[in-house]
Amino acid sequence: MDIAQLIADRDPAQVMTCDVEMPVRTVVALLAENRIGALPVMAGGQVVGIFSERDLIYRIAESGEACLDKRVGDVMTAPAITVERSESTLDALGLMTRRRIRHLPVVDRGAMCGFISIGDLVKSRLDEIHHEAEAMRSYIQSA
Repeated sequence: MDIAQLIADRDPAQVMTCDVEMPVRTVVALLAENRIGALPVMAGGQVVGIFSERDLIYRIAESGEACLDKRVGDVMTAPAITVERSESTLDALGLMTRRRIRHLPVVDRGAMCGFISIGDLVKSRLDEIHHEAEAMRSYIQSA
């Protein structure tokens, strides 16, 4: 399966993002309100970074509560590691494992068209394994 198939039923306009100029405090509230772990950070319509729970923890450890008043652009992880729509889910899972990240913006010719988590990829892989096992059972029973 490729990433395009994984996000086919998702509306790209529904991907939550934040602007590079937003205060960290506001972005943290968005994460909490929506019970999500990360947001793509945008500037001029382009993904320029990711802000995640890990970024918040690292910044609080470095500078304490003062980090909440900074711009998210000053504390995000940048540049954003992205994945193309045409990549396979297994390649994306490998990338996430190697880079030790849990979220990837999906891009098509440089424009963000989706956002996936490691949970999305693991669920996709488990579904594939389940379908393969069912096909094998059917084959064996019909033989």
